[in-house]
Amino acid sequence: MNFIPKSIQRAIEAFSKLPGIGSKSAERLVFYLLKKPTADLQDLGQSILQLKEGLHYCDVCKNLATETRCEICKNEQRSARVICVVEDSLDLIALEKTGSFKGLYHVLHGIISPINGVGPDELTIVDLIERVKQGQVEEVIFALNPSMEGEATAAYITRYISPYSVKITRIARGIPVGGHLEYADNQTLKRAMEGRGEY
Repeated sequence: MNFIPKSIQRAIEAFSKLPGIGSKSAERLVFYLLKKPTADLQDLGQSILQLKEGLHYCDVCKNLATETRCEICKNEQRSARVICVVEDSLDLIALEKTGSFKGLYHVLHGIISPINGVGPDELTIVDLIERVKQGQVEEVIFALNPSMEGEATAAYITRYISPYSVKITRIARGIPVGGHLEYADNQTLKRAMEGRGEY
């Protein structure tokens, strides 16, 4: 593609590395941005450069936060007796948008996937077990994607938390097998949370 300036080629290559963005979509994004004022591009560039500034993981649930505890964990109206286990922060956001869950979360930052080199030690499973060990948790809800890896992760965690007399449930199968929480609509997620069953 010698006919395209190198700066445009580099931008297309960078965008095409993003999940869900193919080369055609990357081209459209880049050419859309070329039509925008320079000030808009500078704002976009600055927001990307500052994206990680001041962010770390909540000491309690391991969600992204700007302080030692995230806003959900600081909220005294939330029940610390119920923990909803999710794969990542996008799943937490999807569930929060339904407004149906009033407990706390635990973000694993992935699921066990030996084929991808992800074992239990790469996740925040030990932190979850410690939260259950403290004895205040009455129910752990698994809201993991309904895949083989999601099921294996839930089974692994269950083995370690079941001795602590905690109720173990999972969200109902309103989410199709192979589906992802972040793409489900609010009503489906709400029904899945309300219709959860014993694990």
